[in-house]
Amino acid sequence: MAENRDNAKKPRRKKNKWKPIMLIVLLLFFFIGAAGFGTLTYMVKDSPKLDTAKLKTSETSVIFDKDGNEVAKIHGAENRQYIKIDDVPQVVKDAFLAIEDIRFYDHNGVDPRAIARAAMANVTEGYGSQGSSTLTQQLVKLVFLTPEKTLKRKIQEAYLSIQLDNMYSKDEIFEMYLNRIFFGHNAYGIKAAARTYFNKDIKELSLAEAATLAGLPKAPNTYSPFKNPEIAKKRRDAVINNMLRYEFITVDQADDAKLDDFSTLQKGGSKDTINYPYQYFVEYVQEELEKKYGPDKVFEGGLRIYTTLDPRIQETAEKALSNPKNFPKSKTDEKGLLQPQAAAVIIEAKTGQIKAIVGGRGKENDKKRILNRASQSYRQPGSAFKPILAYAPAIEKGKGAASVEDDAPFKVGAYHPKNFDDTYRGLTTLREGLRRSVNIVAIKLLQENKIAYAKEMSQKMGISSLMEQDDGLGIALGGISRGVTPLEMASAYQTFANNGIHIDPTAIIEVRDRDNILIDEFKQTKTVAMKTSTAYIMTDMLKTAVNSGTGGRARIKGWPVAGKTGTTDESKDIWFVGFTPELVGAVWLGHDQPTPMPRLYGGNYPAQIWREIMTEAHNGLKVKDFKKPKGIAYTTVCKYSGNKPSPECPDDHLVTDIFPAGKVPSKECDLHVTKEVCGTTGQLPNEYCPDVITKVLIKKEASEVYMKGVSEPTEVCDIHGPNTPKTISVCTDPSHGGVPYLANLPGRGEQGGCPIDVVQDLSPGTVAPSEKCPLPDHVVTPKVEQPEDPSVPDGLPGTVEPTRPDQPAQPERPRKPIQSQQRWYWGY
Repeated sequence: MAENRDNAKKPRRKKNKWKPIMLIVLLLFFFIGAAGFGTLTYMVKDSPKLDTAKLKTSETSVIFDKDGNEVAKIHGAENRQYIKIDDVPQVVKDAFLAIEDIRFYDHNGVDPRAIARAAMANVTEGYGSQGSSTLTQQLVKLVFLTPEKTLKRKIQEAYLSIQLDNMYSKDEIFEMYLNRIFFGHNAYGIKAAARTYFNKDIKELSLAEAATLAGLPKAPNTYSPFKNPEIAKKRRDAVINNMLRYEFITVDQADDAKLDDFSTLQKGGSKDTINYPYQYFVEYVQEELEKKYGPDKVFEGGLRIYTTLDPRIQETAEKALSNPKNFPKSKTDEKGLLQPQAAAVIIEAKTGQIKAIVGGRGKENDKKRILNRASQSYRQPGSAFKPILAYAPAIEKGKGAASVEDDAPFKVGAYHPKNFDDTYRGLTTLREGLRRSVNIVAIKLLQENKIAYAKEMSQKMGISSLMEQDDGLGIALGGISRGVTPLEMASAYQTFANNGIHIDPTAIIEVRDRDNILIDEFKQTKTVAMKTSTAYIMTDMLKTAVNSGTGGRARIKGWPVAGKTGTTDESKDIWFVGFTPELVGAVWLGHDQPTPMPRLYGGNYPAQIWREIMTEAHNGLKVKDFKKPKGIAYTTVCKYSGNKPSPECPDDHLVTDIFPAGKVPSKECDLHVTKEVCGTTGQLPNEYCPDVITKVLIKKEASEVYMKGVSEPTEVCDIHGPNTPKTISVCTDPSHGGVPYLANLPGRGEQGGCPIDVVQDLSPGTVAPSEKCPLPDHVVTPKVEQPEDPSVPDGLPGTVEPTRPDQPAQPERPRKPIQSQQRWYWGY
């Protein structure tokens, strides 16, 4: 009992409710730590090997022309001259240390304090808002890793940086860093940067200049003093402030440096940075390679780049675009560039290889990465787009060169296009519409063949700049939202010159590495964009546009030339795009900021430049014509209906032209009507018209436009009346013995009379005879309708002139208009 009492007196032990929770937390931390350690171990093991061979500086890449001759070295000795750390001025070292890694000489490749600072910023401002990379880490990232911002990459970067720090001295790492980093404007390494930005040896750099260069590697494009001087100045001053903070410089030195307004900055970069000819071609090649390999490999990989460049054609094109005689009166803009500007591209027709590309007037050797207007400027093509969007799709669907459209007022909704001269021509063949660059014909063709189909076909021809919103009929006239480049236009016309097969243009044949081992062949894509017959018919029509149309100035002696002019509203862009069996060329002219150029059009300066380039480019080539393919047919049609001629079609209404085989018109023309008209006005005759003729005309309902001298008249002659002077004609038949008699002339519904070959008009002042011709075979009789003559095609009713005793019967010609002899008018 006592024992029980004692037990009862002992206080009851309370349970710790937090103990299980703490245990769980501890276990959780353990497992997280274990998992984290495992992940960390995996990331480290997955790091790339620290291959010291990669730390070697880059080698110069070399560009060769079509014959294997060296053309240019990009980033050679002048652009990347290796410099020892001992030769780098202390002010330059201090500037980089102040802005990039102040504890560089104290840490082991990774700076914990910088990591802590960046971690806090990343928490408060978002991941990636601030970096913590040391100079060593930046070098590792540049050489061994990618620039992506991921935890794995950062861990690998830190791991490799510690390794690198153990392998090399600080000065060695600093030296590799300064020679490796990119400063923008094609300047790799601190020595090239000093030359590019200030045209100075690195030992001559001032404090302000050193601070400017030290601020560039973080974002070379953004902080470029060439492009963004205000932003560059703020970045430079931030470097100077850090140098002052870390006591590299004094307050006075900092203040003086901040007063510098980039007065020593080279305009557009040092002239020494350009050490190659054919700048536009070479830079186009660089751009294309950078898209594929990135700048590091292009400018540091020691590549051997074999191109399609033809130096002779390139030099000719550069000379043509530098000749003031090939341009209207020009002015220099605020950037020091001549305006208007120009661009030219020459492509080999059968291969698609770019032989020359010039993106501006003259040379701009004081600049780096200048605007290449031939490949980078998107401009409105004007009528040079008509063959691509309007005519080629129409021919592909079966129309021929003599198919007909009605050039008449046209309106769809609010869209009311007009021709350039505000006139309308009525029934017009496709050949004539293209020759005269008639807007309405092009728009109607696009409407008939559907916009979607035309756009699809243009893409096969190499036009990649059309956008979804380009869905109106105005695109037939070159009215597109983005525009096209001269390179695109030359590429599209290459399809016509190459029998309908489009080949993607290229300036590069192959690329080899520093050991001359082939690493890439630039194989071009071939696309069957249209039938061979379509390409030939288009070519033949475009030849007419040059030979007798708007492109006359582009003619080359001895060579067949096909092409088209282009002129936009207010002549802000003017073009000529054309080709021979050998070469295709596009020339554009306009202001960099689109500006009206009154009285200029594609047929003057662009065609003139094109001819100058092409004439020289064809020297030494054997003259050849465009090869006529199978699949075409020549046929005679009525040029006002585009159909098979009927017996009523006059000879002067007929034309022989090309159609796709199997698409020759079989329908017979039904547009003609025979009418008597006033021989003077061409209108319906009234009773006073002295000279009435019978003429075969086009029915008035065939076109919305009255075609003078061709269309059936609807109005009565309004110039002849009771007081109109009469025509006095005499019969001079030898039977009269020299005595003049008034000639018997048939009127409406009559036939016979004095033969035309013995009828003469009186000279002014001559006394008229009083008696009419008495010869029996010269009498006027009513017309006699004859029964149907089976010899007339299609049962056409014919009429027979009454024969005279002394004259053979005249053969009937029912298909030709009967026209009267021209007569004098003489008043009594």
